[in-house]
Amino acid sequence: MPADKNLDDILPPDLRDRPLIVFDGVCVLCSGFARLVTRLDRRNRFRFVTAQSPLGEALFRHFGLPTDVYETNLVLIDGVGYMRIESFVAVMRELGWPWRAASMLLVLPPTLRGWLYDRIAKNRYALFGKRDTCDIPSPALRSRLIG
Repeated sequence: MPADKNLDDILPPDLRDRPLIVFDGVCVLCSGFARLVTRLDRRNRFRFVTAQSPLGEALFRHFGLPTDVYETNLVLIDGVGYMRIESFVAVMRELGWPWRAASMLLVLPPTLRGWLYDRIAKNRYALFGKRDTCDIPSPALRSRLIG
């Protein structure tokens, strides 16, 4: 992780104690994931930001992720950054039972998890679609969308 800035220097104070999902705002699959989490998060803990926003790009840079190709969601929980399949599992754990069962994905060998994730990430636009601009969020998601 690049050490040019402390995470607290990037995150607004009101986001430091809340789980945050940074997602590709033009990806239909990624936007759908954000909408799903909004519906399932009964405690309204998660906040969201698109990777294309200034905050999203700063967070991607902080964690050493490219800011021109968004092949992973970035999830921050208690100051820890999760990427790839681990980001999905971290979110599902936070949502509680029965979603916590997604942790079973971690029993797969890391090479297989990585291979599966890469197949979906690299083909997500072809499989699920891509918008020319970020999706217009539902009122529920809009109330938790930063930037």
